[in-house]
Amino acid sequence: MNVEEQRVIRRRPKNRRAQIAATSAAAFGSLGYHGVSMEDIAARLGISSAALYRHYPSKYALFREELLRLGQLTVDSVTPPPDTGELTPLERLSVVLDRVIAETVGNRATVTLVRWEQRYLDETDHRTLAEQFAAALATLRGLIADIRPDLDDADCAVRAVAVFSVVSSIGDHHAALPVKPLSALLHSTALSLVTAELPPPGITTSAPRATEIPQSFKHELLLKKAVELFHQRGYPNVSVEDIASAADLSAASAVYRYYRSKGDLLAAAFRRAADRVSGAIGPAVASSAGPAEALTKLVDLYVAGSFAERELTFVYYAEFGHVSAEERTMLRNVQRLIVAEWVRLLVAVRPELSDGEARILVHAGFGLVVDLGRVFGDDQRVCPQERVIRLMEVTLFGAVPGRRA
Repeated sequence: MNVEEQRVIRRRPKNRRAQIAATSAAAFGSLGYHGVSMEDIAARLGISSAALYRHYPSKYALFREELLRLGQLTVDSVTPPPDTGELTPLERLSVVLDRVIAETVGNRATVTLVRWEQRYLDETDHRTLAEQFAAALATLRGLIADIRPDLDDADCAVRAVAVFSVVSSIGDHHAALPVKPLSALLHSTALSLVTAELPPPGITTSAPRATEIPQSFKHELLLKKAVELFHQRGYPNVSVEDIASAADLSAASAVYRYYRSKGDLLAAAFRRAADRVSGAIGPAVASSAGPAEALTKLVDLYVAGSFAERELTFVYYAEFGHVSAEERTMLRNVQRLIVAEWVRLLVAVRPELSDGEARILVHAGFGLVVDLGRVFGDDQRVCPQERVIRLMEVTLFGAVPGRRA
C-alpha cells in the first residue's frame, strides 16, 4: 500500500454549522460568554480558528444565535398545539407544561445563559429576546387565567414568572435526577404555583431597607458599590477605576488599600452572601419545634435577605464563574452544605421525596426568589415580600401548607 492509499481523506461534515453552534452553546453554558474565545471553540471542535470564522464572523454571533434560538424555543413550546382545542383549560396547561419542561431538560446546559448572560447582548438583540419572552409570558399568563378567572392580570403574571423560573432553575446546578421523575416533579410544582392562594398584594410589611454606610467605612462602601456595578454592567465590564469613582475615591490605587483586586471584591461579596444563608441554619433549627417550623423560618430569612440585598443575590448567581478556582471550591463546599441542610429538613417534612427530588426543589426555591426580584423588583403592588415567601413555600412544600402549627 503506497502513501497515497494510506492517506485518510477527511471530508467536511455536512452539518458543520450546526455542530459549531452546539459546541459553542455548550461552552457558553459552562463558562459564560466572557469565559469562552473563538480559539476555545475551535479547539473543542478540532478545527482551526480560520475554519471556524468561515461559518461565524465572531463569538458574539454564536452567542446571539443560541440565546435567540432559546427565546424562540420558549415561544414555540408554550404555544398550545392545534389539537388541544377540545381539552379543558387544566389539560391544555398540562400539555404546555410538558412541552416546556421537555425542551428545558433537553437544553439544560444552556438555559442558564438566558437567565444570567442576556445582558451581554447588544441593544437590538436584547430587545428581540425580551419580546420573545414577553410573548411566551403572555401566552402562559393567558393559560393560567383560563384556569384561574378569579385572578387579575398581574397575579397571573407573577405565577407565570414563577413557573418559568422553577422549570428553568435546573440550568443553575448539576443535581442529577432521571428525566421521568424530574419532569414529573417540575410539572407538579408548576401546577402548585398556579393553584396556590397568595396573600393579597395590598397587604404587606415594609421590606428591609439597606443601611446607609458611613463614608469612613471605606471597605464596606467599596463592597457595596462594586456589587451595584457588577449587577448593572456585569463583572467583566467593570474596572477598579469604576469602583473607585463610585465610592468617591480619588484613584484606583486607593481601592488596593482595602482589597487586592477586583476579584477580591467579588469573592468578598460571595462570602458575605454564603455566610448570610449558612449562618441562619443553626439558629433556625435550634429555635424550632420541628423541621417544618425551621424550614419556614429559613424561607423567611432567605427572602428578607434577598430583598435587603437584591443586587448581591443576583450577582452571586450571575458572576460565580469569575472568582478564582480556589474561591469557587470553597464557595461550592459551603453551598453544598447549605443545600444539604435544607434538603434534610425538607425530606423530614415531605418523606415521599427522595434526596434528589428535594435537592431539585431547594435549588428551584432559591432561584425563584432571584427571578421574581429580577422581573418585579420591589414593586409592592405586584410581588411584595409576603408573596415571594409564599411562592417559595409552595415550591418546597407543594400542595402541603408550609406554615404548620
